[in-house]
Amino acid sequence: MASSSTKILLSLSLLFTLFALSQATYSGMILTLVNNCPYTIWPAIQPNAGHPVLERGGFTLQPLTHRSFAAPTAHWSGRVWARTGCTYEHEKFYCATGDCGGRIECGGLGGVTPATLAQFVLHHGPADFSSYGVSLVDGFNIPLTVTPHEGKGRCPVVGCRAKLLETCPAVLQFRSHGGHGPVVGCNSGCEAYKTDELCCRNHFNSPQTCKPSSYSQFFKHACPATFTYAHDSPSLMHECSSPRELKVIFCH
Repeated sequence: MASSSTKILLSLSLLFTLFALSQATYSGMILTLVNNCPYTIWPAIQPNAGHPVLERGGFTLQPLTHRSFAAPTAHWSGRVWARTGCTYEHEKFYCATGDCGGRIECGGLGGVTPATLAQFVLHHGPADFSSYGVSLVDGFNIPLTVTPHEGKGRCPVVGCRAKLLETCPAVLQFRSHGGHGPVVGCNSGCEAYKTDELCCRNHFNSPQTCKPSSYSQFFKHACPATFTYAHDSPSLMHECSSPRELKVIFCH
């Protein structure tokens, strides 16, 4: 029979092994999604073409909880958003905003607008840069920020903390239940009117012809550090060298 001291040594050894394994899991960069909202959200992650799907593309996140996972170790780009007002009825899953084809795990599918987007380009350039920014080009559904930790260079916190559902102009309001429910999102001018000029399509698809509108200015005045139209300033995408963690905080 093992002595008490032997048992203690075995327990310490097991704890050290478990700690080492947890550290190994996050030996590189970590992505953390935080739900600071007083309600459940369903974060979604969509990679750009040719990049792997992370965390099956989506999951449930209860109020005041978070989920951390290892970031890709090679070049990766994509976007993160939150789905809100999700329900499961009659064997069908559906979200009032950001829905990705009626799935909890989006599997790489994009979401329905309007949705606040966090955009990332990981591991690029000579100094292992990770670029990040927040976009309201596709409208707004929830406040969010991106916070880098332990990076080198200029690594600001960026995002949109404003409660735009309360101030969204009537012409841009997106309501649940087929337009008869409460305001759950704020559309872009493009989504509201679908014109080439507001959507920066065709003749307007260049930095010279794609200009801010009164609708994009509504978002810009509330959240100046975000992209608000298709050819907004590239400087709104920030480059942080070798961050230990990139944290997306919803309702920050």
